[in-house]
Amino acid sequence: MKKYLIALLAIYSLGQTAFIPQAFAQSPRVSIPDFADLVERASPAVVNIRTTEKVVQQQAQGGIPGMPEDQAEFFRRFFGVPIPGLPSGPKQAQPNSGKPQEADRGVGSGFIIESNGLILTNAHVVEGANTIYVTLTDKREYKAKLLGLDKRTDIAVVKIDARDLPKLSLGDSSRVRVGEWVLAIGSPFGLENTVTAGIVSAKSRDTGDYLPFIQTDVAVNPGNSGGPLLNTAGQVIGINSQIFSRSGGYMGISFAIPIDEAMRVAEQLRTNGKMTRGRIGVALGEITKEIAESLGLGKPRGAYVRNVEPGGPAAAGGIESGDVILSFNGRDIGKSTDLPRAVGETKPGTSASVQVWRKGSTKDLMVSVVDTESSQAIVKKADSSSSNGSNVTTLGVAVSELSDAKKKELNIRGGVEVTGLGDGPLVRAGVRPGDVIIRIADADIAGIKQFESLVKGLDTNKVVPVFIRRADSTMVIPVKPK
Repeated sequence: MKKYLIALLAIYSLGQTAFIPQAFAQSPRVSIPDFADLVERASPAVVNIRTTEKVVQQQAQGGIPGMPEDQAEFFRRFFGVPIPGLPSGPKQAQPNSGKPQEADRGVGSGFIIESNGLILTNAHVVEGANTIYVTLTDKREYKAKLLGLDKRTDIAVVKIDARDLPKLSLGDSSRVRVGEWVLAIGSPFGLENTVTAGIVSAKSRDTGDYLPFIQTDVAVNPGNSGGPLLNTAGQVIGINSQIFSRSGGYMGISFAIPIDEAMRVAEQLRTNGKMTRGRIGVALGEITKEIAESLGLGKPRGAYVRNVEPGGPAAAGGIESGDVILSFNGRDIGKSTDLPRAVGETKPGTSASVQVWRKGSTKDLMVSVVDTESSQAIVKKADSSSSNGSNVTTLGVAVSELSDAKKKELNIRGGVEVTGLGDGPLVRAGVRPGDVIIRIADADIAGIKQFESLVKGLDTNKVVPVFIRRADSTMVIPVKPK
């Protein structure tokens, strides 16, 4: 029996020994890339950008200890947060203090996209500069001409008078994968040709209306702005632009503008000197899970229309406050930030198909897209006058009839105005006197009697959407009657 057990253990041990290497052999091997050759090829096309401005000699205003004033100023501009000891605004010239002199204003990075000296960088690097200097890795310095900049996307195109320059090849930012290796080359704090590496942490990160950023853990600091984010093939997939920071310094999260988005802007800037975008005249809000369920959408999707500009393209096309835009020109709108991008990329002067969700069903509309620079109507704020009031309802509010003058002022066809507050779901949701209830579920509000009848007939176990007009916005509040 003892011999049998020993033999059995021996067989088991051999099996385990054979199994372990086999399991590891089936696992993919991951190695850290060597970026040396890539950096050697790419670095000559990355430039340092230094900007200056004309200032009158001024008194010392303090700064960050141990940091030159030009870098400290750029540090403030880059992060957009107050730094102890640093002025909160730009330099102010002192009166009668002498002749204007050229002073360093900031530092940044850029990269050459055409061998004739066309350079891509961030708008905040060159905005407001009197002179732009571009320094190559071989120390040649040129004065650059600003061809155009777009503050909304933070893209700028500059040109230097040179030929046969090294340039970077552009990648496809739509094919970027989370987890892939990337590196940044730039001039952090004016230290030219500095390289940092990391991985892509996330894609389509929303930090603004017009750009879905690439999030990385690549170390990016003041001066890296405008520099390239490269993949392991040496292709530019983004432009380093922002960081997230609670301390003012790098904290492991940085953002890059996808190169596909950047080039769409750059093409217009180099030919027209400005960016032309489409607009339709709506103010948007986000769709939450509760709002989506109350509207019958099922899941959160689309862009909720809080307000429609009176006389604007959306109003002319039939879009109403309280609508949820599900698609624009055949492009699905998953969240509110998708719509400005879709509209912005549409050529002004064209008509676009729009699908909206209204009162439990879809509706197809056509809307003309206009230029963002078109004049916009001013929506006046609503007053809080009241008349012909009612008692507090089960929703927790007392209401009054709406005057024709106020309907015209708010650009609405009907509704009742909140004049008093009691205890109820609308009060707990933040409704206040002066708000106008314009719709409950799928029923538009015409007056007090209809409103009271609707409220009495509500199912107390069912959540219903209540549409509230406040000044120039329409809110939807899911409530369950008490």
